[in-house]
Amino acid sequence: GIEALVKVSDGDLRKAITYLQSAARLNAEREITEQIIIEIAGVVPPKVIETLLQICYKGAFEKLELAVKDLIDQGFAATNVLNQLHEVIIEEKLSDKQKSVVAEKMAEVDKCLADGADEYLQLLSLGSVIMQQAAQNT
Repeated sequence: GIEALVKVSDGDLRKAITYLQSAARLNAEREITEQIIIEIAGVVPPKVIETLLQICYKGAFEKLELAVKDLIDQGFAATNVLNQLHEVIIEEKLSDKQKSVVAEKMAEVDKCLADGADEYLQLLSLGSVIMQQAAQNT
């Protein structure tokens, strides 16, 4: 739970304290786990992000459509998905040029989301760019 708390608070001690207080109130008699912290913070579970990336790497657009629709249906905010994808993409085994193409698309998607664009279409667009870049590795 502590590792998750540090990660989701992103260096903000006030956020960490707030998350910890909320977790303690909701789970007075149980141990505070990573799952509880993730739920309270409202972040997308890392496994969901990893699954989305794996779908992009396999190049199945139909599966990407379903995965993005599922993300939206589950109520995950596109901006959270975008931020967490950014953290993961930085560590991926893509070339610097491929990462820069994906990062540029992420910036475009972030701007569009801020302007009120459709979350489903923006995440689908980003996923297709990741898919194109990953296809160059094969």
